[in-house]
Amino acid sequence: MSYTNTTLTQAIKDYSENTETTFVSNIPNFIKNAEERILKLVELEYFRKNVTGTLTNGNKFLAVPTDYLGSIALSVVNSSSNEFLLFKDVNFIQEFTPNPATTGVPRYYAYFDVDNFIVSPTPNSNYSVELHYYYRPTSITATGDGTSWLGTNAPDALLFGSLYESYIFMKGEPDFLKLYNDRFIEALSRLKNYGESTENTDAYRTGVRIMQKT
Repeated sequence: MSYTNTTLTQAIKDYSENTETTFVSNIPNFIKNAEERILKLVELEYFRKNVTGTLTNGNKFLAVPTDYLGSIALSVVNSSSNEFLLFKDVNFIQEFTPNPATTGVPRYYAYFDVDNFIVSPTPNSNYSVELHYYYRPTSITATGDGTSWLGTNAPDALLFGSLYESYIFMKGEPDFLKLYNDRFIEALSRLKNYGESTENTDAYRTGVRIMQKT
C-alpha cells in the first residue's frame, strides 16, 4: 500500500466523508502538517543531504540551505583533505575570535540566524566546504509526480497524521481525534524503530536482535 497525492487526498475525503469545498481546499495543509510532525519526530537516513559550497576569504558567514532542518557535520576542504568543524553556539564563536579581522582556517561554526552560519576564525582564503544536514523534502502535495518517500514507505503514518489534522479542522468528535492520533503514534513508533534502529545497524556489528519469548 502506498499513496500518491491524488490517492491520499481521496482517502482523506473518504475517511472523513467530507467533500465540502473549504475542507477540500485545506487538504494540502493537513498533509503538510502531518509531514512536518513526522520530520520533527523521526530521524531517517532519507532526511539527510549533502551539499557543497564556498567560504569566502574575509567573510565569516556561510549561507544556510533553504531546506535546512539541522546540522550533521560541516567540513572544510584544506590541502585536499576534509577538516571537520566543531559545532558551537554563537557566544563561543564571538568569544573565540572577538575581532572578526582575525583570520585562519575555520575550526568552529554556529547557527547564526535563519539564513546564515558563522565560522571562526574568519577564513583566510576561499575554502570549499561540505555540509551534511537534515533537510525538509518537498511535500507530496508539491512534487512533480505526486509521490514522496513518506507516501511510498510510510503511508499509514502519513494518512493518520493527515486525518488527525483534518478532524481538528472539522472540530470532530474527541473519540475520532484520539483514534486517529493513536494510529498515527503507532505508525510513527514503527517508523522510528526502522529509522533509528533497523536502518542504521547490521547484524555483524550489533548482533541479531532477539525478542523475549511470549
